[in-house]
Amino acid sequence: MRFMLIVKANEDSEAGVMPTKEAIEAMGRYNEELIKAGIMLAADGLHPSSNGARLTFKGGRATVTDGPFTETKELIAGYWVLDVSSREEALEWAGRAPFEDGAVLELRKVFEASDFPADILSPENAAKEQAWRDEHQKPITG
Repeated sequence: MRFMLIVKANEDSEAGVMPTKEAIEAMGRYNEELIKAGIMLAADGLHPSSNGARLTFKGGRATVTDGPFTETKELIAGYWVLDVSSREEALEWAGRAPFEDGAVLELRKVFEASDFPADILSPENAAKEQAWRDEHQKPITG
């Protein structure tokens, strides 16, 4: 099962403050552990919301609002996607992340095709979806 580990933005990440060399090295070691365990599907940091945009949909049209966005507690600064056997395993790995006091991570399970009832996602479409995922979302290996 897949889980997204979301790194919440803070004032520094929104201001574009780069992590220290030591923080980058610690993150590199953590990522290497995830890779060696064969559970990392993706991981990236994100630029500040001042470089982003939000799209709001109404009446079949999208309205674009350029960043920055003032509600930093609801913004994402980075993420991992992990493929693990359980929520408990995902939490164990998340607890190892090398963050300083006050950092916030959020763990969310990713929907799988099998999570949808057949009347919403037909077995044929679920199989197509799963085949695409199996082909395109392989763990990163080192």
